[in-house]
Amino acid sequence: MINETVLRIEAIDLLIKTFGVLDTERFITSIKSSNFDYTEWHKNLWKDKNIEEIHKMATEFATKKI
Repeated sequence: MINETVLRIEAIDLLIKTFGVLDTERFITSIKSSNFDYTEWHKNLWKDKNIEEIHKMATEFATKKI
């Protein structure tokens, strides 16, 4: 497990590579200024998927990262 500083840096780098600087800043601002509840969002993220589907998605994602 990486430390929080490395996690943040890598996450920001990934956002910038994906969305560019401006949209990354817009995203971060929208998260900070809203009542976004990560825990609630995460609970509902895959509520329509069963464990096998989630496992398949995770496996496919991990394979693509290698």
